[in-house]
Amino acid sequence: MNYILVPIIVVLVIMVVISLVRGIVAFLNSTKEDLNRDPNATGPTANQLLQNKMMFNRIKYQAAAVLVCALLLAMAR
Repeated sequence: MNYILVPIIVVLVIMVVISLVRGIVAFLNSTKEDLNRDPNATGPTANQLLQNKMMFNRIKYQAAAVLVCALLLAMAR
C-alpha cells in the first residue's frame, strides 16, 4: 500500500506547487492591472478571480496531501 500512497503524495505536492506558482503569477498580473485600471470600475478582474481559484486549489491539494500522509502514518503503525 505504501507503493501506492507515496506516489499519490508526490503528485499532490506537485499540484500544490503548480497552483501556488499560477496563483503568484495571477497576483503579479492583477497588481499590474490594478495600477492601470479605471478607479471607477467595480468588481474583481479576471486575474483576481484566477488568483482566488488557484489559491483555493492549493488549499484543496494541501488538504488531500495531509490526509494521504495521515493515512500512510496510520497504516505504518
